[in-house]
Amino acid sequence: MDDIRIRFGKAVHQKRTKLGVSQEAFADMCQLDRTYIGGIERGERNVALVNIEKIAKTLRLTIAEQFRGV
Repeated sequence: MDDIRIRFGKAVHQKRTKLGVSQEAFADMCQLDRTYIGGIERGERNVALVNIEKIAKTLRLTIAEQFRGV
């Protein structure tokens, strides 16, 4: 089974692309750095809870919904 960071990153990537926004635009919407979002999507980052909340809110999801399928 893939590392949780990889699974979470894939889920963020899929949901971001479904929204039709670039990494840069998404990062701006989350108030995070573009390279940080890229690292999350590649499974390289161990994401802090406050940033998980920012990502979920930007995707218009609850934290629980964000983790569904992870």
